[in-house]
Amino acid sequence: MAEKNSETRLIHGFHAVTAKLRQASDDVRELFIAEGRQDGRMRDLLKLAADKNVRVVLSDNARLDGLTGGHAHQGVVARVSAQMRHVTLDDVLDGLSEPALLLVLDGITDPHNLGACLRVADAAGAHAVVAPKDKAVGLNATAIKVASGAADTVPYVVVTNLARSLREMQELGIWVIGATGDATQDIYSVDQKVACAWVLGAEGPGMRRLTTETCDVLARIPMHGSVESLNVSVSAGICLFEARRQRSL
Repeated sequence: MAEKNSETRLIHGFHAVTAKLRQASDDVRELFIAEGRQDGRMRDLLKLAADKNVRVVLSDNARLDGLTGGHAHQGVVARVSAQMRHVTLDDVLDGLSEPALLLVLDGITDPHNLGACLRVADAAGAHAVVAPKDKAVGLNATAIKVASGAADTVPYVVVTNLARSLREMQELGIWVIGATGDATQDIYSVDQKVACAWVLGAEGPGMRRLTTETCDVLARIPMHGSVESLNVSVSAGICLFEARRQRSL
């Protein structure tokens, strides 16, 4: 069983741990690495940890497996501060030099999907990922690992009431676009050069009714094959990169 501590949390995998060391090394309490591993990737990580004065603990695989609850850890586990840096939408929007591009996730309960969405958001240059506090998975160790470092590069804004937060975005001049398969217009006909927030729900149930009703416009991804839906992270990538395409014209 994975070890738990109310004051710390565990992250694992090279990408997630390296990103944490580079961007918030003060949050890293100690680093557990697989004893006997001396490849170049591990040497680079150990040098970074030494530069940041982070304590390193050599551990066998059984201990690493116990720390992560059996998840694939690549021989690297870090114990970091449990307190996630609280970020608000105002924090994100202050000082932006371009129209906001946000990804809003409604009802994502699979940590793999959340991690993949964070990774896509990072790749597309989204300024934040916004999600509700309830009925959502939250940033656990699995989501952070799947994000491959993006959990520590893309602000993750947790809100109490998603519909109210969407209305606050609208009051700030952000165009709220909901992705749904039954929309009458497609994503290519929606103007995304302006400040906008793409809202996506979980594969299958999609967005909740109130979330859908709050959106300014609904748009669909044209599907040309036999499948009826896409994984939420794939859909997020298509939508966000279409916004980037339009903004590059």
